[in-house]
Amino acid sequence: MKDYMSDNGLEQIITQAIDQMKADCGEKFDINKINLAELGRRTSLPRHILRRLKKTGFTVKPHGNTGRKAQMTVMSGYTGVVDELLSRRVTNSEVIFDRIKELGYAGSVTTVRRYVETHRNLVPAERQAVSPQGNRGRRYETGPGESYQMDWGFVNVTNADGSGTYRVACFAMICHHCGERYIEFFPDAKQEHLLIGMIHAFIYMGIPETVLTDNMKSVVIGRSPDGQPIWQKDYEEFMNVTGFKTKLCKVAHPFTKGKVERLVRFVKENFMAGRVFGNITDLNCEALKWCNAQNDKYHRAVDCVPHDKHMAECQKKAGVLTMTHDVMKYLCPLRRISFDGFVNYEGRRFGVPYWYTKKLCRIRRDAFTIYIYDDELTKILVQHNVTWSRKDSFCKDQYVINQPEEYPSVPVKTTVKQLEEPEPTSAFEKFNFVKAVNWDD
Repeated sequence: MKDYMSDNGLEQIITQAIDQMKADCGEKFDINKINLAELGRRTSLPRHILRRLKKTGFTVKPHGNTGRKAQMTVMSGYTGVVDELLSRRVTNSEVIFDRIKELGYAGSVTTVRRYVETHRNLVPAERQAVSPQGNRGRRYETGPGESYQMDWGFVNVTNADGSGTYRVACFAMICHHCGERYIEFFPDAKQEHLLIGMIHAFIYMGIPETVLTDNMKSVVIGRSPDGQPIWQKDYEEFMNVTGFKTKLCKVAHPFTKGKVERLVRFVKENFMAGRVFGNITDLNCEALKWCNAQNDKYHRAVDCVPHDKHMAECQKKAGVLTMTHDVMKYLCPLRRISFDGFVNYEGRRFGVPYWYTKKLCRIRRDAFTIYIYDDELTKILVQHNVTWSRKDSFCKDQYVINQPEEYPSVPVKTTVKQLEEPEPTSAFEKFNFVKAVNWDD
């Protein structure tokens, strides 16, 4: 630590002021009888400090603790976590601050930022290719509740034992007007998960007039000769049921929906950075908390707090999703029951009671519970706890254990006799020559 007095140039200021006073007074100047009031006016120092410095001949001495460091600081106990995040190239001070704050950190983000700047050597070097900027696009604006943007993002997850990795898909939707956002994670990016994610986002934010997306297979299957999109059959039916329209980006122009592209990158750099989780259910709980926290923060890009602006402007124009029977069918996709009484959902198998005799049923994952319905959604057949284990989940009455039995209605009077059952003859009995010889002859 450098000398505080020297850093502020105090000794130099005093020396210059004394030399000027000496030049003004000439030979009459006496350092022992110096006018402290005049010296204070020239140096802007209080009288009690000048009296103390006069005793030492106006020599500034360093503080006794100069160069010493405190053994315990507000970062003590959290440096290991921060160093681990830095070693994984997580250098965002806000992200690191949120991580250690969950562990009990009571300091400020400025302290974290200062620690990150002084420990940049822990971040592994990474080569970055510099590419030209390319063509510029023009930003456009939409009115309240007019347009949302949606997209998929993908993240690789390492198994707990480090034996391998698997991929999870992140559904992201954002309001183009105010920046209100919603994310949800799924095991894959199939169409049924896209529709479930859209329904959950509409419940969270309302239904817009249009949804802007790219040319994904679950949305559009091609173009007509005049360039009009040919919608995927199930997606077109979903648009009619929920009451919104879809706009498509130009092929190979993802920057047209730049807000959701930036949201996907922000999720990877902020929410997913250095995160560990138990299963996708826990991850979605944390994702919803993160969305609520981000929507309640001021964002400079939209110059507002997204949730406040969305409630004040967009929510009034957006539609309200009514949970009708047709909408529930998208939340509960159809599944065929296997010969051994299981349905496959998100890579896991769940048991169905034997007394349900139809071949199709519907299934839904809601928070920590799996619900299995009949094919018409009239009743719940069985419930399972959400499990991401590869083992099958059995249910009660999945197989018949006690079959019905009939008993006599009148006394039984008929009796028969059963002979004693002979012992079975071995196939090697004919080779027993000792038994075959008659010794009496």
